[in-house]
Amino acid sequence: MRLFASTTAPSLTISVFRIGWYGGRTCRLITTTDPIPGIRQADPTHTAGVNTISAAAWQPTATFSTGSWPPGNYLFRLDAADGNHRYVPLTVRGPGAAGRVVILNAVTTWQAYNAWGGYSLYHGPRGFADRARVVSFDRPYDYGDGAADFTGNEMPLVALAERLNVPVDYATDVDLHSDPHLLDGARAVISLGHDEYYSPAMRAALTTARDHGTNLAFLGANAVYRRIRLDPSPVGPDRLETAYKVAQEDPVYGHDDAQITANWPSPPHADPESSLTGGMYQRNPVHGDMVITRPQSWLLAGTGLTAGARLPGLIGSEYDRVNLAYPTPRPIEVIAHSPITCRGAQDSSDVSYYTAASGAGVFDSGTSAWVCALADVCGPGAHGPAIQVPITQITTNLLTAFAAGPAGRAHPATDAIPADDRAATAPGEAN
Repeated sequence: MRLFASTTAPSLTISVFRIGWYGGRTCRLITTTDPIPGIRQADPTHTAGVNTISAAAWQPTATFSTGSWPPGNYLFRLDAADGNHRYVPLTVRGPGAAGRVVILNAVTTWQAYNAWGGYSLYHGPRGFADRARVVSFDRPYDYGDGAADFTGNEMPLVALAERLNVPVDYATDVDLHSDPHLLDGARAVISLGHDEYYSPAMRAALTTARDHGTNLAFLGANAVYRRIRLDPSPVGPDRLETAYKVAQEDPVYGHDDAQITANWPSPPHADPESSLTGGMYQRNPVHGDMVITRPQSWLLAGTGLTAGARLPGLIGSEYDRVNLAYPTPRPIEVIAHSPITCRGAQDSSDVSYYTAASGAGVFDSGTSAWVCALADVCGPGAHGPAIQVPITQITTNLLTAFAAGPAGRAHPATDAIPADDRAATAPGEAN
């Protein structure tokens, strides 16, 4: 693989770490380079109209052979001679997912929020109106010290899965898009803390896997919410991510509506995410306690949690809810039903589990704070062993059962839905 860096420092050194579990440490040094001369690369290009920022003209700084590296998540640390440093994340796939739990890195969501060069899919210099409609993978990430969303929303789950010695494989959601056989024979797929942006091919791959007995876990809220297209750049395939968000702005509107990049619950061709995840994304921001309503669930074994137990601050900042006014697989079991107030409106967040006809089990955490709680890095308001210990136990139960095969055979869901989740009409999209 080729790594591209730009620096005004006279030199930089690159260290490569594999993320996992090494006797209490969560990474292992793989290799380190000698100092490399620093080069300030060409300024990025800007494509007017769609506001795409690209550094595709940069020249490679270093090349690495990954053939001997174990499959996994890696962080490259770039240390400049002037004392500054940044990270670059990399996913190394294994030879096949059969019999394994696939940990899915949500790089399309990382890229959507990436404003390197001044534009993301959310804003430009003047706000939402001049946001990018197409973003490029040919540029660094401007947040997470270059690691984007990996360290807080993904790394804690990786460390736990490897500590449990679960048979794992690793992939990105771009792999999910490009390889229709990626999940053949997989025991489970784990979607991590923020996995929002999905192409039709990505969603179809997860749906097909579920219908063939592969368990799915959505360990965050707002999953499978934005519909995207992926196209090539001069660097390679699937390097450009398109998401207009407003259907009428998309150039294909009215003549190829199946390719529209509006939100999944929105017309044309609306297909709410609940038919796959079980829950519906509601809104943000919110901050509230998770309230246990079904302590007899197998997922809560060993936690000591009872009905009405509260996990302080664990709901937020985004949340999902089961709502039978939308397409919802049955039987579905709501394990925690947590009253919250968001933007002045009363609502609820749900932790849910359903089983499919194939025997697959599907879990939705209903909150974007689940993965960060595993490492106690969520920040103020959702902190300490009162949260970390039970969430780690629930996730351990989940990973262990999902790694064993179709979880619905050993742990069939029971239809258990709070009365206020049985709305008669869909309330409409809260974008």
